Amino acid sequence: MVILTELKQTGPETFLARFDNGEELKTTLNVVMDQSLFAGKKLDDAEFEACRDASSLSRCKQRALRIIGMRAMSVKELTDRLTEKGERPEDAEAASQWLLEMHLLDDQQYAEMCVRHYAAKGYGPGRIRSELYRRGIPKDLWENAMEALPEQDDQIDRLLRRKLRSEDPDKNELRKASDYLYRRGFRWEEIRAAIQRYQEEMGADADGL
Repeated sequence: MVILTELKQTGPETFLARFDNGEELKTTLNVVMDQSLFAGKKLDDAEFEACRDASSLSRCKQRALRIIGMRAMSVKELTDRLTEKGERPEDAEAASQWLLEMHLLDDQQYAEMCVRHYAAKGYGPGRIRSELYRRGIPKDLWENAMEALPEQDDQIDRLLRRKLRSEDPDKNELRKASDYLYRRGFRWEEIRAAIQRYQEEMGADADGL
């Protein structure tokens, strides 16, 4: 049995609970209200552990809200971030699931946003899929998200013109430009088509790759 000797408010939603066994517990307004905490309250061992666990999860939820308030992210990104910040893995998973249920996290919408963002930066499908993987978005959401990818002919043509300075580039120039586009995630057939369009536009007779 422990006695809650002091309950001190440290912020709008946060409290510090001190117990007669010398322990201090950072908790939140939700836990204080849910468990009817007050100075002088006696808690048995099970109640004290429940208060500790509830406080840990509640603080983790508050941190999760602050994190997603700064930028959008996937469920996995948030879970990993919380764990890196020192939250218990089970609390990190529970907090992410809580936000998912509240529709404050949505991997499908986030995936579509990533597709549009990286397409606007001039990345091709291969590089965009790598970004979806890096951000922990489930693979079963990728294809639907990739439907948000706009037509990229104009994008790849602009990137190619930026790399090719001459009207009749030699094979070495074409190879370097092709490698550049491939690293940005474009497929070889897309690159060949773009080179063909460039040559036709310039009236050049150089061979394609």
